[in-house]
Amino acid sequence: MTAIATYQFAGKTILITGGAGDIGKATAHRFAANGAGVALLDLNEAKMADVALELKSYDVPVGTFHCDVTAVDDVAKALSGAVEQFGRIDYVFNNAGYQGAFAKTDEYPSDDFQKLININVVGVFHVLKAAAQHLRDAGGGVIVNTASYAGVVGPPNMLAYAASKFAVIGMTQTAAKDLAPYGIRVNALSPALIGPGFMWTRQTELQAAVGSQYFDADPKVVEQQMINSVAMRRLGSLEEVANGVAFLMSDEASYMTGFNLEVTGGI
Repeated sequence: MTAIATYQFAGKTILITGGAGDIGKATAHRFAANGAGVALLDLNEAKMADVALELKSYDVPVGTFHCDVTAVDDVAKALSGAVEQFGRIDYVFNNAGYQGAFAKTDEYPSDDFQKLININVVGVFHVLKAAAQHLRDAGGGVIVNTASYAGVVGPPNMLAYAASKFAVIGMTQTAAKDLAPYGIRVNALSPALIGPGFMWTRQTELQAAVGSQYFDADPKVVEQQMINSVAMRRLGSLEEVANGVAFLMSDEASYMTGFNLEVTGGI
């Protein structure tokens, strides 16, 4: 069995947007297991409460905060609430996002494009700005933005999602330069084929339904087509994504800012 690196996060606090989703939940467990307090932010209060209940076994402070990342006032309120409860935030996992529709470019629904950009770009900006202001005043910290391998290669039938994740990588690189003087490191994490989970199942089903030249009409065949495109011939796990976040937040990555860490399984 491969040993998992243990980072020293005891006494620190991580804020996770999209905390009720698969990646947010896995990351919350990863940090709580290493002694960090966890502030969960999400629109889905019921699922977020379930995650918080799971984290009780680690005997670390946990808080839940309703947050719509597209609303700047909501982000400010949630962050202020987290700071009030925990005293300060050390790490911010800017992870909330929306996968969007799957369609060919000439058929992509305009309303979904606007919705996705509002969540994945404007929402990420809202959290990035608010987090930067807090960390600046607190003397430094680390921000990790969730991008995607879609923001590196531009997969078919995912126009809005790819555009949003290219934007997140660009924001990360600029923010890293702007915030370095304040002792704030900013990096991005780009998962590729990660599963099992809701987003993996949804992706294969919707790619199959598009009817493009790239994928079969059977979602099970699509699964294998996509996995066969990866050098390691397997899905990455949620735990491996969380391990990537932990590394980028850790002292071992103290030299890293403006990087995009790809969790791809090879290309």
